[in-house]
Amino acid sequence: MNTPQPTQRRRPRAVLAIKGARAARARTTFVRVVARQLNQIAPGTLRVHTVPTTHHGRETRAVVLYAEASALDTTAEQRRAAYGLLSRAFPEADWTRARTYDARTGVLVADEPTAPAALDTAPEARQ
Repeated sequence: MNTPQPTQRRRPRAVLAIKGARAARARTTFVRVVARQLNQIAPGTLRVHTVPTTHHGRETRAVVLYAEASALDTTAEQRRAAYGLLSRAFPEADWTRARTYDARTGVLVADEPTAPAALDTAPEARQ
């Protein structure tokens, strides 16, 4: 017979659109603020590359700040400030791996080392 079934309550599309717009504005503001702060630390910074290293038995970070295509001439204080900014902006990131932050897009990616195709040792690659 006809048994009434409870309807699922869904949020109206307008509510979802408003929440999405708020999230997008917050993300845009975050990217803009981090880019401005990196530019204040070292003018012209567009990318920051960090690599975990060991120096005299102590774990440390090698940090390189880039402009368009070349590394910027920076001081240790500037590199430390850039790393501090990014580590506070992305507290959930695993900083024990090499990372690159793009100030234009606001994307932090893990850099995975890759071997050139000529060095690939897989049997099918040698044929």
